[in-house]
Amino acid sequence: MPEAPETLPRNVLERKLRSSRALNLLLGVLAIGAVVFGGVQWSQSQGATVPPASETGGDSGGKTNGAAASLERRSADDAMAIGDVDAPVVLSEWVDFRCPFCAVYSRDTLPTIVREYVDSGKVRIELHDVAFFGEESTRAAAAARAAGEQGRYFEFLEAVYAAAPESGHPELPPAELIAHAKTAGVADLDRFERDMDRDDLVAAVQESTARAQQIGVTGVPFFVVNGTGLSGAQPADAFRDLLDRAVADAR
Repeated sequence: MPEAPETLPRNVLERKLRSSRALNLLLGVLAIGAVVFGGVQWSQSQGATVPPASETGGDSGGKTNGAAASLERRSADDAMAIGDVDAPVVLSEWVDFRCPFCAVYSRDTLPTIVREYVDSGKVRIELHDVAFFGEESTRAAAAARAAGEQGRYFEFLEAVYAAAPESGHPELPPAELIAHAKTAGVADLDRFERDMDRDDLVAAVQESTARAQQIGVTGVPFFVVNGTGLSGAQPADAFRDLLDRAVADAR
């Protein structure tokens, strides 16, 4: 049986955010607090708020400094989002394209969430890319953004994760990324090949990674819904519990 998911309660998250002005920017701002090494670690210890990556099916990243930020984008032209821009609930997700646990979630759980919540208009999914595993992760995320500029971001993500190994971090060299773009149906592969190394896309990935670390994301996949965090490649039932409560609260 899968292990019961461990979440970060909303009151804990909000308590860590009270010093930030971000909570005053928008009604209903969603934010998560810091998960600081030395205080709460992604390792097995008594009293840890966030479960270790080895237990949740997640990959841990770097140390954070606890800055807070608004999570929702809700932009109609957002290539890294799917679902109604006015959906009552936003599921924010952080991924690294070289993370095997992100691949497991993408293959096993994401289709169910899309079918049951996104297609019905209840939930919008917004992705945030991170490069926790080096330059190869940055390259892959920038390539995904290039695919997104041709309207195929999620198709590219699906192609990468469909080919991912069960463990370890794939290298994803340029030739393989181009092959994934072809599988994803990117129309102009010559343009994709030019764009995948663009400085502005690389910088955007680096900025997204830094922001994730600042708000306390230290492992992937990681999710936030209505102020509650969920860590790891959890089964669909864990997300049903979280999303059903959030949808009910939104009503």
